[in-house]
Amino acid sequence: MTPEFIPGGPALLMKNRCRLLVIADAHFGAESGFSRNGVHIASNSNDRLSRICACIDETDPDLLLFLGDLKHSVPMMSRQEFAELPGILETIRKRIAFRLIPGNHDGGIERFLQEAELLPKSGAMLDGTWYVHGHMHLPPESAGNLIVCGHHHPVVSLYDEVGCALRAQPAYLLAEVKEACAGIVSHTGGRSTRILFMPAFFEYAGGIDVRTIHASRLSPVSRCFDTESAEVFLGDGTYIDRLGALMSDARA
Repeated sequence: MTPEFIPGGPALLMKNRCRLLVIADAHFGAESGFSRNGVHIASNSNDRLSRICACIDETDPDLLLFLGDLKHSVPMMSRQEFAELPGILETIRKRIAFRLIPGNHDGGIERFLQEAELLPKSGAMLDGTWYVHGHMHLPPESAGNLIVCGHHHPVVSLYDEVGCALRAQPAYLLAEVKEACAGIVSHTGGRSTRILFMPAFFEYAGGIDVRTIHASRLSPVSRCFDTESAEVFLGDGTYIDRLGALMSDARA
């Protein structure tokens, strides 16, 4: 499979036998969650939906896959989600078939989905790649594959020549999984298990710097990858460096 980075997302186009557009952590309805915590901003759902549609138009995929946290509120749904999600999903359906691997924020979303649109929360193999949201233990079936996951909202902070931090940018982190640590058995064919952490599609998501994901305890796999050889890319696919080199940078 060949991944193509779509900077208008950030999103991935995975190309093998079919063209699969992958989006993680859209968090529709998050603005009402912010409001409950005293941060009042208008809903940006229409603009977020427009970006999804633009990614579809740009890539012409066969299928759209949401890698969890399509909605935001937990444990219940907000009024904003009840009002907006049906129209959002119907707009997408009119353009392309989609599937959702539910994340930890997606409780109750099945009421808005058609039967075939909801995949198992443990993940699924699609066209040669294993996809998960990322908040659970990796299933045994994922061993020996490339795993693409969301949930972690990776970003990278870059520094100028005098050591001043620039604005954190959405980032991809590609790493080799430490299989024993992750609780999966090495693949009998000898293939290593690799994981690609995707940045959040939600424009206000913020994130966790790639240098600290391994210590974040955000998920079982977050502490089970090789930090020294892992590689970091910006949302447009620009290669930054090995994670080990970034972690040893004295300016960080």
